[in-house]
Amino acid sequence: MTKSLILAGAIALMSALPAAAELMKLPSQKPVAETMDALQAAVEGAGATVFARVDHAAGAQKADLELGAAQLLIFGNPKLGTPAMQADPRAGLYLPLKVLAYEDADGQVWLTYEDPAEMLSTLDIPADAGFIAKMQGALGKLTAAAAQ
Repeated sequence: MTKSLILAGAIALMSALPAAAELMKLPSQKPVAETMDALQAAVEGAGATVFARVDHAAGAQKADLELGAAQLLIFGNPKLGTPAMQADPRAGLYLPLKVLAYEDADGQVWLTYEDPAEMLSTLDIPADAGFIAKMQGALGKLTAAAAQ
């Protein structure tokens, strides 16, 4: 009986989760660490706050596992995030923004992030909300600067 309840709960939770947002992908000509350094500098230069930088490969290595170079930058700006959360507090599940830099099997480094319009589309936020376009523009500019 307990296993059935756990399974039913897991199925209910999975069906309640929003569909994965579209991922934007931009090639970088630099190694992952340099790409992430450039992204962090661009984010800080734009006046946003860097909350964390996660080195997934280092974490894997600590667990005696192998993973190609991959780092995640978590950052935000209350001037953009607060209006989203005022429109729907559940936006806090998706904010702050995140960008992943990783190296694929062919050695190509990529910057990838979720499109804010898609990411927030299941919430009670108008599709034409000005902060969505500002988030999209900021992510586009920041990742383009980091990829150069």
